Amino acid sequence: MLKRQLSHLQAYLGGIQYMTGLPDIVIIVDQQEEYTALRECVTLGIPTICLIDTNCDPDLADISIPANDDAITSIRLILNKLVSAICEGRSSYTRNRVITWYPK
Repeated sequence: MLKRQLSHLQAYLGGIQYMTGLPDIVIIVDQQEEYTALRECVTLGIPTICLIDTNCDPDLADISIPANDDAITSIRLILNKLVSAICEGRSSYTRNRVITWYPK
């Protein structure tokens, strides 16, 4: 029974041990299924993007995207667009960042 509990905890919480800080943003696909994670993000002040269906509350998330959270093609399309926008934003940030260097 303890091994089963340990594997359950590893599956749900295993990635937390490698986190060095809070994430910049959290993307939640099913708001009703991940309600606990959403409340934790709100408590910690982490901005959230939620894919919401007709049975979800859009006021809980910082950014709500209306979508069918049961269709894998809908989820895949939206997440691919979000990932490409995040990567583009990060690359333009590092390109346009002014690096100050003071020689000794």
